[in-house]
Amino acid sequence: MPESNEKPYSPGIQAIFEVVARLRAPDGCPWDREQTHESLRPYLLEETYELLEAIDSADDTKIKEELGDLLLQVAMHAEIAAQEGRFNAAEVSEGVAAKMVARHPHVFGTTEVADAEEVLRNWEHQKAHEARKAGREESVVDRVPKTLPALAWALGLQKRAARVGFDYTSPNEAAESVAEEARELASESDPQRTFDEMGDLLFAVVSLARKLKVNPEDALRVAGERFRVRFAQAEASLREEGRTFRDMDPQEIERRWDQSK
Repeated sequence: MPESNEKPYSPGIQAIFEVVARLRAPDGCPWDREQTHESLRPYLLEETYELLEAIDSADDTKIKEELGDLLLQVAMHAEIAAQEGRFNAAEVSEGVAAKMVARHPHVFGTTEVADAEEVLRNWEHQKAHEARKAGREESVVDRVPKTLPALAWALGLQKRAARVGFDYTSPNEAAESVAEEARELASESDPQRTFDEMGDLLFAVVSLARKLKVNPEDALRVAGERFRVRFAQAEASLREEGRTFRDMDPQEIERRWDQSK
């Protein structure tokens, strides 16, 4: 029997939510019905990184596709909660919409702001007010998820602290901190102290990147890609000669590396 061309879902943003509800129905897909918030964690992380890679590629087709995959994860988590009688997709949407309205009084109210920095300060003030109203006393840095990659977590901690006035006054001051931490690391011989000083140096480098308005995660990723391409080219050139880097002394490796620029 030929399949109908009629789509089994409504047009628009609700389409994926309808599809997921059907997949998790009693007569739906066995795999989808088995999923839980916990089992979907790795997929959520994977889809997030794939979206970041698509954004880096500036490929609109890929970005649209990966946004869809990420939205699928949102729909799955919302449907799981709905089936358990905890909350549903509409409540998720309405909740975040209400939160955004409350945190943008300069758009939806009468508050005036001078610039984006003041918007961020007001944002932190509003979140602190919401926490106190809910009976929670928390530091601004407690709101940065510890599950972030270390570099992104460090950047998040620093940004939150800066919004409440804890920050270097200039990029030069941040650069001096990097130099100081590098000197301390170079003078250490104790393994534990070396470990600690390395962490301090990396944290200081993140501070310098932030003051220069450079995302350290992106900068490191681009640097890593430059290294990957350059190393692969140098390695291929050596392979054609029947050699490897192990066959070369340090001076020759340096010369070959410079030639690959």
